[in-house]
Amino acid sequence: MPAESIVRWPAEWEPQAATWLAWPHNCETWPGHYENIPNTFVQFLRAISQVQPVHLLSGPTEIPPSAMATISKLSNVAVHHVRTNDTWIRDYGPTFVVRIADSKLVGIRWRFNAWGGKYLPCDDDAAAAAAICGIVGCDCVSSELHCEGGALETDGCGTLLTNSSCLLTDTRNPGWTRTHIEDQFKQNLGAKKIIWVDGGGLDGDDTDGHIDQLARFVSPGRVVVATSSHSNDSNARGLRANAQILRASTDANHRPLEVIPLPTPAPRWVDGKRVPESYCNFLIANEIVILPTFRSPPTDQYATKLLSELMPDRTVIPLDAYDFIWGLGAFHCASQQQPREID
Repeated sequence: MPAESIVRWPAEWEPQAATWLAWPHNCETWPGHYENIPNTFVQFLRAISQVQPVHLLSGPTEIPPSAMATISKLSNVAVHHVRTNDTWIRDYGPTFVVRIADSKLVGIRWRFNAWGGKYLPCDDDAAAAAAICGIVGCDCVSSELHCEGGALETDGCGTLLTNSSCLLTDTRNPGWTRTHIEDQFKQNLGAKKIIWVDGGGLDGDDTDGHIDQLARFVSPGRVVVATSSHSNDSNARGLRANAQILRASTDANHRPLEVIPLPTPAPRWVDGKRVPESYCNFLIANEIVILPTFRSPPTDQYATKLLSELMPDRTVIPLDAYDFIWGLGAFHCASQQQPREID
């Protein structure tokens, strides 16, 4: 049995010091559809910078002058010349936790191999967590577990959501057991209860089913879960199973979870490939929620209204992700929050 954790992983709705982003320089992430990505990303960055500082990794080359002209006018943005392979900083950036004894930040650096070796090279991404911790000036703790940040979701009270398809695989953690992985989460994140949401993922999702596309806490004991808005959707059965698992679960404080469906848009294909559109990939920042939308008015409007009702203390900002999702991720995937240190 692991020793009692000395850290706590704050929920995303708790006060934040900053958001970390990485410039989307890799055109191959959006093959044939990159043209609109820089503009979408700048809109995303601008929305966050209205409420809190943003740290932007520039990647291996300079940010294009057209984008930099806008970014440089934003007072809340700092650009750091840190090399990256891709924009998905949620997965390779540090998971920031708070040390209980002194409320200081600690960055957890998971081992990163590009979602089981799918997109190589990934050495710059794998090194970014340590570089970010160096900029922040916080301790960096390295785990032996291959894990991406998008595979983890917390309520800030010791409950953690994840699934087996992202962790118990030969391409990530060969030979590891579920118990061994849970011990890592208990030690490094302060998790007390791990719920394995193993119903099914989204067609087209190359992460093998990250939880931040499937189920998200909006407050302690309350979780939204992706469901299909079309009964003939190939995702429908797996998403229903996820909801059933969550409804049968209790959190770390032994409370039954309130599970709220968050319907996905109608299935869509780009260049013959299904795109994994899900409103669960929203980002919570101070005072706001940035919600990816997909030019599907009925479900876009429903998701905006629902999250506004569930998080009334925040302004929900719908942001077009119609082109961005061709990279197989949206705004939560492309960001990493840094909690505020509170005594």
